[in-house]
Parts: sequence; C-alpha cells; structure tokens
Amino acid sequence: MQNDSFLERISSDPDILHGKPCIKGTRIPVYLIISLVAAGQTTEQIVADYPSLTPEDITAALQYASRLAEYEAYAL
Repeated sequence: MQNDSFLERISSDPDILHGKPCIKGTRIPVYLIISLVAAGQTTEQIVADYPSLTPEDITAALQYASRLAEYEAYAL
C-alpha cells in the first residue's frame, strides 16, 4: 500500500491557477517546483526564493509528480 500523505499538501481549485495542482494555501503550482528541481535548484534554494514553501512541500510535489508518472502515458 502506498503512502498518500503527500496529497494533504496538494490542492486543486478551479478558481486558482485554472485548477492546476498547487501547494495548499499558496498559488505555487506543483509544475513550477518540479521545473526548479529539474533545473538543478536545491530544496534550500527553492525555499529561500519561495518562503511560503517548506522542504516537506518540495518533497510532496516530487511525490505527486512521481505518482503521475507512474500512471500517465505520454508519447515522447
């Protein structure tokens, strides 16, 4: 059984960023965090640039993306 506790940190509201998944209580989308990590930024750098985020939020975004990649098929 997979641990879905990371989902407690992610929200999707059609009135916020057109429903794109964001870190709860912010307008910071998951895709932005994943993009920053992919570009080589560390958790510490991201939190410094976005003080409303915590290291746990970064981890939750990565777990969310991992779960999506597990189930989504995308033609490359």
